[in-house]
Amino acid sequence: MRVIVAEDSTLLLDGLVHLFQRRDHDVVAAVSDAVELLREVAAHRPDLVVVDVRMPPTHTNEGIRAALAIRRDHPDVAILVLSQYVETRYATELLSGRCEGLGYLLKDRVADVSDFLDAISRVAAGGTVLDPEVVSQIMAASRQSVSLAGLTERERQVLALMAEGRSNAAIAAALFVSGASVEKHVTSIFGKLSLPPSTSDHRRVLAVLRYLG
Repeated sequence: MRVIVAEDSTLLLDGLVHLFQRRDHDVVAAVSDAVELLREVAAHRPDLVVVDVRMPPTHTNEGIRAALAIRRDHPDVAILVLSQYVETRYATELLSGRCEGLGYLLKDRVADVSDFLDAISRVAAGGTVLDPEVVSQIMAASRQSVSLAGLTERERQVLALMAEGRSNAAIAAALFVSGASVEKHVTSIFGKLSLPPSTSDHRRVLAVLRYLG
């Protein structure tokens, strides 16, 4: 199997390269940034790419964005995302299309080398391997997106002003509506976001966190 490894941690990159080489796989490139990854994939057309989510220069989402580009431009290349983080937005986009030859594992949850190698083989053979925690976080993000999508335009305006820390009276003044109308919208927002009355949680804060998320 011809493999490209993309990882900005020198120790982990070296370890993955040696792991593949000991199993007689051909590591055609080992890179530490997403730009170089895309260049090497175009040059070598490997069977498999192993890529981290966060890579230089910003260490945010360059790696998984590169995975999306590889999926689009080189659909025959299998991809395994190996990271400490679940980047729900781009992971959802990555998994929303064809899932054959695709995997997403969390570094801290890979407890056995043989299991990791088995996952590599399955992805390279066209299978799909997903850590259950990745699935859980993507589903949670999806449910949150759906709940926010159910808000009316006015409710979104009210929630945005709540996120600015405004009181109901201040929101009413900003939107030129009555305080009772604002209270009605706030109650509706709590209902649509599945935030029932609670003595231990502040629903207003939870609603704002959901909105900002």
